[in-house]
Amino acid sequence: MTLLALKFLAPEHLKALLELDQACFGGLWTLEAYQRELDSPNSDLIGLINPFDPQSLLGMGCVWAILEEAHITILAVHPQYQRQGFGQALLYGLLSVAEERGLERATLEVRVSNSVAIALYQKFGFKTAGRRKRYYKDTGEDALILWHGGLAQPEFPQILARWEAQTRTRLARCGWELQIALCGHSADSPLTKK
Repeated sequence: MTLLALKFLAPEHLKALLELDQACFGGLWTLEAYQRELDSPNSDLIGLINPFDPQSLLGMGCVWAILEEAHITILAVHPQYQRQGFGQALLYGLLSVAEERGLERATLEVRVSNSVAIALYQKFGFKTAGRRKRYYKDTGEDALILWHGGLAQPEFPQILARWEAQTRTRLARCGWELQIALCGHSADSPLTKK
């Protein structure tokens, strides 16, 4: 098994964030945009660290805390590492961070054609709440607005634990062992943001 670390990102990851952004999106966000996310107390950037090159990332996710809402702005897995459970690990991590912050619901936008991502979000309890016409400027494609309203429910920590177990099983089938280094996570060494 190869150890895969899920952790909060820091300024030393800026170059890796830009490289992953370029590989996944062709340059969606700038260096300054990622720096703003790292500096903002309302934003959390998490990543899957490349075990073969700790200076690069295999995946990243970003969530904004807006009032009681978690807005997932980015979830990306390097094209060479897709379909191994990395997206599932990142989504689990983002929802764990949202729950740790005490947020009540989560939302995101996804391309209507991205059936793989939509299936992942639905697996994690997201429901379609609407559609944004021509949301993606590069192609003019519509976005589905997805919502999860159950983060504040008393049973949500148990749901998160079940998702964590499913994520670990999925990754193990592909030869990965997940180490979670996110604030408040008891199974691994905790790492506080900033």
